[in-house]
Amino acid sequence: MGKKKNRKIFRDLKRGLVTFTNPKSPISEQYRTIRTNIQFSMIDKRLRTLVCTSAMPGEGKSTTISNLAVTFAQQGKRTLLVDADLRRPTLHHLMEVNNQVGLTSLLTKRCSLKDAIIENTKENGLHVLPSGPIPPNPSEMLSSNMMEELILELLSIYDMILFDSPPVLAVTDSLILGKYCEGVLLVLRPHQTEKKDLLKAKELLDRSNAKLLGVIMNDVHANQVAYHSYYGNQKD
Repeated sequence: MGKKKNRKIFRDLKRGLVTFTNPKSPISEQYRTIRTNIQFSMIDKRLRTLVCTSAMPGEGKSTTISNLAVTFAQQGKRTLLVDADLRRPTLHHLMEVNNQVGLTSLLTKRCSLKDAIIENTKENGLHVLPSGPIPPNPSEMLSSNMMEELILELLSIYDMILFDSPPVLAVTDSLILGKYCEGVLLVLRPHQTEKKDLLKAKELLDRSNAKLLGVIMNDVHANQVAYHSYYGNQKD
């Protein structure tokens, strides 16, 4: 049963990379709209680091950030997609790359950037830094000086760096990453995410001084909303 479930997850993830498999589709256009809104979200400077999270598991954050990464690469930006979900990493399945070494390997100085970053991906200009081996202390690794130094080093190489991170209400990892990065996106499924969980997630992000750029409503049919799949940071 476990193997069958893993195969189903893998198939679902592969279908989720729509900006690569079907770039002219309406869904791909929505991702490009989100990309444009992100770029206009900061008036005084160019946003280069972005974290994507959710309130609870299963809301589509990994698929969302991966598709956004593809759209930035398609725009001609040198883009790095980082799997910073060191508890349940999935980007290596979605991007079909090896996960033997990655972010944790870099943070423990077990390999070089050249060995950890995968440049040969589906999309030109899009590189992937998988999670690497799952560590016993994810939060401590992400809050280390090594992590901060690594981000600064990556900023000297890439135009955009996008992080996939664990759900906010499960662990503190996303809050830690939010301190390093210029913006945070919160993904939700309207018929799955409870309002109290969404509000709690927003409260935690605000308390940690993370800059919440907006909320992305995932898995919404066209007849459920009039327009816009992206909403700015609301006060109420």
